[in-house]
Amino acid sequence: MTSQPNFIKEELLSELCQSFRQNTKIPAELFSRYGIKRGLRNADGTGVLVGATRLGNVHGYILNEGEREPIEGRLTYRGYNVYDLIRGLEQENRFGFEEVGYLLMCGSLPNREQLQQFQHTIGLERALPENFTEDMVMRAPSRDIMNKLAAATLALYSYDANPDETTVENIMRQGISLTAKFPVIISHAYQAKRRYFDGDSMFLHVPDPNRSTAENILHLIRPDGQFTDDEAKLLDRCLILHAEHGGGNNSSFTVRVTSSSGTDTYSAIASAVSSLKGPRHGGANLRVVTQFEEMKANIMNWKDEDEVRAYLARVLDGEAGDGSGLVYGMGHAIYTLSDPRAVALKDAARPLAEKKGMTDEMDLLELVEKLTPDVFREKKGLDKPMCANVDLYSGFVYKMLGLPKSLYTPLFATARIVGWMAHRLEEVTTGGKIMRPAYKPLAKSNEYRYLPERD
Repeated sequence: MTSQPNFIKEELLSELCQSFRQNTKIPAELFSRYGIKRGLRNADGTGVLVGATRLGNVHGYILNEGEREPIEGRLTYRGYNVYDLIRGLEQENRFGFEEVGYLLMCGSLPNREQLQQFQHTIGLERALPENFTEDMVMRAPSRDIMNKLAAATLALYSYDANPDETTVENIMRQGISLTAKFPVIISHAYQAKRRYFDGDSMFLHVPDPNRSTAENILHLIRPDGQFTDDEAKLLDRCLILHAEHGGGNNSSFTVRVTSSSGTDTYSAIASAVSSLKGPRHGGANLRVVTQFEEMKANIMNWKDEDEVRAYLARVLDGEAGDGSGLVYGMGHAIYTLSDPRAVALKDAARPLAEKKGMTDEMDLLELVEKLTPDVFREKKGLDKPMCANVDLYSGFVYKMLGLPKSLYTPLFATARIVGWMAHRLEEVTTGGKIMRPAYKPLAKSNEYRYLPERD
């Protein structure tokens, strides 16, 4: 790929940025003085209440006489505990992501006939428009698949005969179509990346309308298109656990904000994809994987608790890892004692780790989960609970499935699309107002000076 020529000189760029920095400083104490809630969070860490939802609930603590009291994490979809959903699907030995999508977007669990019709419709909708891959994916491949996913989502607007109508029926139609197409888009974008940036061969498989989303992902990504049922069921669990996480997470809130303006579905979802790409949100799983690889390389005995503890202390001191002082995959804004998504993934990962001879890596991850809270308390002097979050185990699961790192966050988006669409539907039908929070103006009044006077 030929890069676009750069006409912006370094000296000019440096001058522009210096001017920006000089004129944009906002002292931290001003946020406290004016009661500004940075990140839309209260001083005690709870989120600022900006809306209501019937979709998902993320429960990690209770308020007892004004103080946060830790509890085991609980995640519910439309009132159903995610543990119960997974347990029911396992007992019936079924794939469940499509069923969870139906639950989130429609509000209730489907009966057998409704589920079959929903699955059949998704299967038919998987095919991309004619020449879409050639025109929208191959002609401008991207190093980062999330950018290509956002661009492809916007491009689908041009192929929709009725893209702007915001009736429930039209948004539902678009949501089903995007849910079906996301696995195909990310797999084709990945193949284009392999060809144009990695110098590898490209394999473009045709989606199977009779297979589940998890099965199609593995079929589309792998060169031979082959996979085991155990692998597909584990990926299906990942998709279910990433499908929804309340309206306050950054990407779902982005859908809410953009949808409140009356924009089209493709624009709203593309904005959510862009949000999820950020390393503080969906991109965090890549940081976990990178840090874990460094741990494996620098810890001689993975089973020695003292050595692991000492390395974690160096990470918190900024002497190891990326210097941030963070142990990625540990801690969460809401969950305190446990993240149910991490618990469910860890339970499912162990059997596959044993089959693939990766139990030593699994043991090291669990040791990091066990020791980090104690090391954090020793280093930071803060006595508060800290649990592993879903990112600690999701990357490991993807690695066991042989999935490339460049697809970790796109897989997150492929799961979260059903939650995003459910939030869009809810916002459009119940919101009623464009979101417009306030910002404290700090600029002083200035008198205009003509250009010759500024020299």
